[in-house]
This record gives sequence, structure tokens and C-alpha cells, in this order.
Amino acid sequence: MDDSPLQLVTLPTVPYPDQKPGTSGLRKRVSVFETSRDYLQNFVQSIFFSIDLRDRQGSTLVVGGDGRYFNKSAIGVIVKMAAANGFGRLVIGQNGIMSTPAVSCMIRKIKAIGGIILTASHNPGGPNGDFGIKFNTSNGGPAPEAVTDKIFQISKTIEEYAICPDLQVDLSTIGKQTFDLENKFKPFKVEIVDSVESYANMLRNIFDFAALKELLSGENHLRIRLDAMHGVVGPYVKRIICEELGSPANSAINCTPKEDFGGHHPDPNLTYAADLVETMKGGEYDFGAAFDGDGDRNMVLGRQGFFVNPSDSVAVIAANLFSIPYFQHTGIRGLARSMPTSAALDNVAKATQIQLFETPTGWKFFGNLMDAGKLSLCGEESFGTGSDHIREKDGLWAVLAWLSIIAVRKQSVEDIMKDHWQKFGRNFFTRDRQTLFWYRTAQHNSSVHL
Repeated sequence: MDDSPLQLVTLPTVPYPDQKPGTSGLRKRVSVFETSRDYLQNFVQSIFFSIDLRDRQGSTLVVGGDGRYFNKSAIGVIVKMAAANGFGRLVIGQNGIMSTPAVSCMIRKIKAIGGIILTASHNPGGPNGDFGIKFNTSNGGPAPEAVTDKIFQISKTIEEYAICPDLQVDLSTIGKQTFDLENKFKPFKVEIVDSVESYANMLRNIFDFAALKELLSGENHLRIRLDAMHGVVGPYVKRIICEELGSPANSAINCTPKEDFGGHHPDPNLTYAADLVETMKGGEYDFGAAFDGDGDRNMVLGRQGFFVNPSDSVAVIAANLFSIPYFQHTGIRGLARSMPTSAALDNVAKATQIQLFETPTGWKFFGNLMDAGKLSLCGEESFGTGSDHIREKDGLWAVLAWLSIIAVRKQSVEDIMKDHWQKFGRNFFTRDRQTLFWYRTAQHNSSVHL
């Protein structure tokens, strides 16, 4: 067996003009990453070059993805390049699987320099689907515009990338792997971790798990149906909701992550989660929810398929935040919504005299407010809800927030929603590909005002 140090090499490359990250990183068709020479390598190196060598030297980077097609191949490349670019340790979810909220949690927990998330969120997967890669900074949130602009500028002029071509990592086995590298005084380490445990432990410190267990597994337990849509959140739902909180096994469906999401579109809305909607209309279940591919979005349904639009969802959580122990301890620093989101949250902020912020689209803007100590809860109309426990939207957190409210109020989803409208007024909106309209009604007034 050859125990000599692994060789590090620098290879020439040619830049691509189209590697500008959007609000959630770089997303392209899988074929672009697979067939365009060094396309992935160029973007990864651009991320690494955006970090000062002195800062990345010996530092820790978190890596995880939603399990879609090309996920494992991309992680293999990232590991080889991280080793050659001065990083000292990589922490990776087992089999390359880690939800976007869990990556944010892990970055913050271990004080990593940042993380790379491999996901195209709610876009379809598979060989003919989409793939994406984004960089999260040390606060656990998406890179701010100054960083993504720097990455893009580097990508337009990049001439080389560094890699350790012979480094092979085992993603399937939990534990530490050590590699001796050429010209490196300290070994390069890769730690494969349980994808769920750190995130689950965080939730235990936010919610009253004893109350939730009674709600979901007690004598007259709430009948729930959660659809993971063959995305990354499946193992989290099975471990936390079913195994720990005791909800029956049939409470969770489509919980095995698949490279093509079972051939479906992993977008939690009335169109793509139609099977769940139909099941809920049958009246067998009291509460339903669906999640997107990487676990940061959610849709909430009540009995008979009662739909809670995402703008109302964040408003209801805001009005009932003290149902959650975390906020009993921290208090409420502020509320925020993205610009396209309806003003339902504004009504709660006004009634409770809590400061409200309106931001551009993009979770990084919420993160800035959280880091400044000004924000506790936020949401957006595209089915994203979250709080300052991490710096990403968090689908399972939002569902547990709703279940906590139900446990305290002992009402159905529909009754909670109707009581909310009665107290705070009701806001209507609709969105299409071209524009977004808000239809607002005055408090206690059913007439529509444009």
C-alpha cells in the first residue's frame, strides 16, 4: 500500500461568462455541469478564491446537499479542491445528504468559515433536471451580495484551479477520515456526520417536545400527514416527527430522498403537492404539510384541505410566538417580510407594536437584520418561513411552530386561521409569472379594495 502524501496540482482552465449567482446561488441544467469542461471546478475555485488564503488556511467548511442527481459527484470534486485550497477540515452529511436548514445549523454550531450547499431547491431533479450550488458564510446564511459579486468577478477571469486528484472520500460511513497531503504539515480531515442529529438537538431547545409528543401520540392525538416529496427532509421527518415525537408511521410519506424526487416537482404548493391536497380533502387527517427538495420551504393544510397561504402562515406564527418556549426566553426583536409578501404580517406588527421590516427578495436580507439583533421571525410569499435560530428559511421548523400553536390553543387549523382574520383582518393576494397583485380588505370588512 502506498502511504506517500497525496499530490496537489494546479490545472489551467478557461472562464465561463454565465456563473453569476442568483439569490440562491448558481443554478443550471444538470447537463451544463456534466458536459461543460471544468464548469463546476471553476465556480468552486471562484468561491475559494473569494476567501482570503489566510482565512481559509486550516479552517472548517460544511458541505451538504438535497440528494438530487449529481450531488455525490459534485461533493467528490469539492473535497478534492478544498484539500488543495488550504482548508483543514470538511464536515459532510452522511451520503452527502443535509438539508439547507441543517447546513446553516451546523455552520453556526461548529463555527465553520462557511458551507457549500448543493441544491436547486424546489426545481426538478434527475439527469434532465436542474442542479445548483451556493455558498453560505460563517453566520450560516446565504452569501451577501458583496461576496456573490466577488465570486462572479473572479469566475469571469479565472485561469486555474487547485485540486488533489487522487483523494477519495467515503461519504457513506459516519466518522473521521484523515489524508496526508503533499507540502502540508497537518493532515486534511473529512468528518462524515449524522445529517439529522445536530439539527434535531437544536429543535429540542426551541420547542416543547413533551407537549408535541402528547399532541402527536397521546390518546386523542392529532392526525397529521407530512409529504417530504422525496426530498432531503424525509429522514428528518421520520426521525423527529415519527420516531421521537411518536406520530404514527403513516404520518409521513415520500420520505426516501431520490435523485429525481421520484419524477415529481419538489415544490410544496397546491399544484405540485396535489396528492397531499386530495388526501387532506378526505377528512382523515387534521393537519398536513409538504416540503421542498432541500427542506427550507413548506405548505400547511388543515382538515378537508383547508389551505394556509404562506403570507398568512407567518402572520399566524407571529401572533402566537409565545406558544414556542424559545421566544418566551428571547422575546421578540422584530418581524419582517419580503416585498412581494402580503401585508398580513404588518397587521400583527401594528397590533402588537412590534417593529416590522420589508426587505427585497432573498433570505440574506433577513439574515442581516438577525445579525444586527433586530429580527426574530420572517417569511416570504414563496412558501418560506423562519426565525433567528438559523440564517435560512426552515420548513420543518415552521411545521413544528404550527403544531406548537395547535397544542396550546387546542383548535383546528381552520379555526385558528378564522380567529386570526377576525382579530387582525384578512389580506388577499395572487401571483403569476408576470406580476403580483395584492387584494387587501379592511379589518372586519369583506369588500375588496384595489
